[in-house]
Parts: sequence; C-alpha cells; structure tokens
Amino acid sequence: MPEEIFDIVNERDEVIGQERRSEVHRLGLRHRAVHVLVFNSKGELFLQKRSMTKDTFPGAWDSSASGHVDTGETYDTCALRELREELGWHTSAIGQKLFKMTACQETGQEFVWVYRCQGDGPFELHPEEIEAGGWFKPEEITQWMEARPQEFASALLKIWNLYHGQNKP
Repeated sequence: MPEEIFDIVNERDEVIGQERRSEVHRLGLRHRAVHVLVFNSKGELFLQKRSMTKDTFPGAWDSSASGHVDTGETYDTCALRELREELGWHTSAIGQKLFKMTACQETGQEFVWVYRCQGDGPFELHPEEIEAGGWFKPEEITQWMEARPQEFASALLKIWNLYHGQNKP
C-alpha cells in the first residue's frame, strides 16, 4: 500500500507543499488533522483505545475518531471519512465544529479542528486502528486524566482541557 501524502502547512495553516507521512512525522513538519468527539444520548463520550501497531501513542486512549487530513481534502470531509473508517459510522452530518487548535508539540505539529456530534452506535471498530472502545461519563474522563494522564494521547488531553473549559456552567 502506498504511503499517505500530507499537505505541509505554514504557521498560518496555509499549504506550502506535500510530503510522505513518515517524513512529516520524522521532521516534525506542520500538517492537518481532525478529532471528533462522539457523545451518546446519555451524554457519555465514546473513547477509542489506539491499536498497539500505531506509530504514535500506541495503546493510548484517544478521541472517538481522529486522523490526518489528506492532500487536497478539507477538514470537514476528513471528519466524515474518519468516522466512517474508524467507527464504521456512515453519516452525512459532521455535527458541531467546536474549535481549532494551533499546531504544537502536544498535537504532533498538527493544526486540529475538533468536532462534536451525537450517535449511539453500535460502531464497527477498525481493528488495525482501534484496539477497544467504550462510553465514559465526562466526569469519569476528567478524573481518569488527572489520575493517569500517561494513558491518553497528548492531543486528547489538550482537547479535553479546552472542551471542558468551554462547557463549564
């Protein structure tokens, strides 16, 4: 299978070139990604446990669905594709666009758009991408992250902090 090609972007998230996935990660080049937070009708968040074969954060808990934006793809199109590829969820509605994070060390030099949507599953988890998944109450996630942050992908820790801060009464 050919290696994925990503758009390389500058500090303003403007495309300045393309490069292979391995080189983007090896060189720490800025690129694009999405994270989708899927909540069920009970207000619980679906988290995925990344496969141990992933090149970054193997075995860590992460957003419901996430992934790199392909060359020429929009953030919105990528969000829909990741829901389909990782969770087997075919939807035409991406939900709410929450916020955009600037590329930084915690995101692996990714500019990230974060989305929120609602769905109760069941999902068909992609076995090469996801080892396990489950529904968790927001307060459980916060306590878990405070107690054992090493069990989470660093981007999710940053996303949850920003999301949780936006949604406090």
